[in-house]
Order: sequence, then structure tokens, then C-alpha cells
Amino acid sequence: MTAPTAWLVTGAHGQLGRELTALLAGRPDDELTALGRDRLDLTDEAAVRGAVRDWLARARAAGRRAVVLNAAAYTAVDAAETDEATATVVNGHAPGWLAQELAGAGRLVHVSTDYVFDGTATEPYPVDAPLAPRSAYGRSKAAGERAVAAAGGEATVVRTAWVYGRHGANFVRTMAGRAAAGAPVSVVDDQVGSPTWAADLAAGLVAVGERADPAPPVLHRTDAGAVSWFGLARAVYEELGADPELVSPTTTEHFPRPAPRPAYSVLDGRAWAAAGLPAPRPWRDALTLAVPGLR
Repeated sequence: MTAPTAWLVTGAHGQLGRELTALLAGRPDDELTALGRDRLDLTDEAAVRGAVRDWLARARAAGRRAVVLNAAAYTAVDAAETDEATATVVNGHAPGWLAQELAGAGRLVHVSTDYVFDGTATEPYPVDAPLAPRSAYGRSKAAGERAVAAAGGEATVVRTAWVYGRHGANFVRTMAGRAAAGAPVSVVDDQVGSPTWAADLAAGLVAVGERADPAPPVLHRTDAGAVSWFGLARAVYEELGADPELVSPTTTEHFPRPAPRPAYSVLDGRAWAAAGLPAPRPWRDALTLAVPGLR
């Protein structure tokens, strides 16, 4: 059993942050502080440090463990190509500020991404694979990982990929809308990854945060298995009773974007399993559970 916990969730209004706050709200012995962009400007170092210090003081006064779940991020992958400076502050510097303030005083669970890798692998990326981001977004997230590691203290970077949920804009919600309308869609079939339901990811992050002992410094957490974006789109159509033949395959070459996309984003989850954390469910099972909430 762990002691009562004070939780601080950053990025509380995002698709992952909302799932985290829903999961943590109402715990009788714990205390939740949920900060969205309206209450915490991650480009303002003084504001970030001050918010964490004030929250830590309250946690100490109440005799609670202090755990930050950093779900805040600059996630506009294409926009980052022309606004890398802002992406680097939010994704690179701010996690370091959080980690520095928490060092010796609390635990940080920081969310990172498959984009820190080059996407050229043919088998799942282990946690110690070399970082080789190809996009501004990926570079900013890699900077965040380095900043967290440099700060020391009790911190775990959890990389994930292809996150979707009932909140915000994401691929699965977009496909659900097209499927409900019976509309045809063309989707790339040469990018492969592991779809991850935000509710599942949130549960995994909380499990890391509430461990009695520290977690490893880097972990991977996606739902289990792999599929292409094309295969995922067809699965969404099937779940909604739409004709999956309305989904046709295309290639990345025929669907250019400002930021390069990884061709292969599958993350090796063996370190997660070795840490004794809850096993991820298969991505297809998660999708079946998630889709009714996306209608």
C-alpha cells in the first residue's frame, strides 16, 4: 500500500489529461490538482516552477506523496516545423523545469513519443534504442527526455504512440465521423504502429505513479499489437457497421505532410512487463471498447 498521494496533472484539458483527471477524481484519500493551459503556461519558466513549488508545499503539509503526471505537450506535429522554438520550450524545456523542482521531493511521470526515433526500424524499438528524430516535434520531445534525465530525481519517461480517445482531435475520431457518414476515405498503408486508447494509457501512467518503488527511467506503453493507419481505419468502419471497402489504401508519397512521419512506430513493451506493470490489452480489443464513446 502506498501513502495518500497528491497528484498534479498537467495538460488537463487534452485528450490524455481528461482521462487522467477522470481516473483520479474522487479518490477519497488522494488530492488532485489538474492544470490546463489556462492555468499553467508551459512557456513561462517562473510560472511553472512557482506552481510546482506551491503544490509541493501543500502536499507536504498534508503528508501526501507528490506525483506529477505530465500530459502537457505541443502536439501540432506539422506546425512545429515552422514553430520549433515554441515546441522546444513546451516539450523540451518545461519537462526539465518540472523534473528539477521535483528532484528529491516527488515523482515525475513524463509522456514522450515514438517520434524520438527515426521510424526506419523493422522490429519494435527497445527503450534503449538511439534517439534519432526526423521532425521538429520529435526533436523537441527528445530534448524533453534529455532534460528529465539530466535533472535527476525520481522520474520516468513513458513513450507512447498513436493515441486516440473521446476528447480532442485524433485519427480514430476522424475516421468514426467518416464512417458514420458512410463516406469513402483514402488512408496510408505504409506507416505501421500501435493504436493506443487514451483511457488505457492513463491507467498505465497512474500505475507508474502509484508504485511503492521507483519505476525504471524509460518505459514504453502502447496497446498491444501493430497495424497500419489503413488497417486501423478499416477497423473503425467495421466497429461502426460501415462498409470497410469504403477505405482504400494509399502511400505516404501520395499524402505529403510538412513533417516527416515515421514509417514504423512500434515500441517494445518488454521493459514495461519486466517492471510488473499491468499488461496492455490488444489494440483491437481496446478499439471495440472505445468506439461507443466516440459516437
